[in-house]
Amino acid sequence: MSVTDLQPEYFKLEMDGAVCVLKLNRPPANAHNFAMIRELEGIVTEIRYDSGVKTVVMASASDRFFSAGADIDEIREKPGEYIGLLSQTSKEMMMKIRATPKVYVAAVNGHCMGGGLELALCCDVRYAGRGNWKVGLPEVNLGLIPGEGGTQFAGRIMGPSRALMYMVTGEAFGPEKALELGLFDELVDADQVMPRALEFAHKCADGPSKAIGFMKLALTEGLDLPLYEAFAYERQLQNQLFETPDSKEGVAAFVEKRKPQWGKQG
Repeated sequence: MSVTDLQPEYFKLEMDGAVCVLKLNRPPANAHNFAMIRELEGIVTEIRYDSGVKTVVMASASDRFFSAGADIDEIREKPGEYIGLLSQTSKEMMMKIRATPKVYVAAVNGHCMGGGLELALCCDVRYAGRGNWKVGLPEVNLGLIPGEGGTQFAGRIMGPSRALMYMVTGEAFGPEKALELGLFDELVDADQVMPRALEFAHKCADGPSKAIGFMKLALTEGLDLPLYEAFAYERQLQNQLFETPDSKEGVAAFVEKRKPQWGKQG
């Protein structure tokens, strides 16, 4: 089974070469509930094992919303224990994304609030489009915290004091401010978001994909380790790469002064 065999209800899936384009598709605002998170968890697992997928672009099928976050109706109607388990399931899915040696690129071109922003922040690289749309972590207005990884993602990206300030106020701001805060990596014209995201995704997919995947793991997992342990983890990953066909091809291409042919050595 491959990713292309899946027929999800709340996502659109297509392959662009070795890049999987994964679009949130739960109108009107891509607010996520239990069924949507479970479906995404299954897609992420399938991507992990599908050798035909080298990189992922996560985007939206909506012109207005990346995602408004958690479904308020579900929060209102379900007991606290249920919502807590849903939040934990969402975090486990995000950790699976971060622990998979394939780069996830977010293409954000519409309102990105609460759990929607948390989903974008769990991706490795984030492109955003200029426009009149908002970004924020407004959970304080519900008497809650950003509980799908938001406190940790925002704190690591913005720093604890700025993250706390924006979470306490629940302030929503535009993509320009989000870029300034480090929540997005590059801001482009709205019609260039997908082309730029795909360009970077193909750069990852067309390169030495195992080395690039290991770079991701060294960062996402190593930065949370003490330095000595992180060095040991980096060394372990590097030692595995020395025996790969891509490593041997890269060395041969350097010596022969030619462009390496990645992934074509058998």
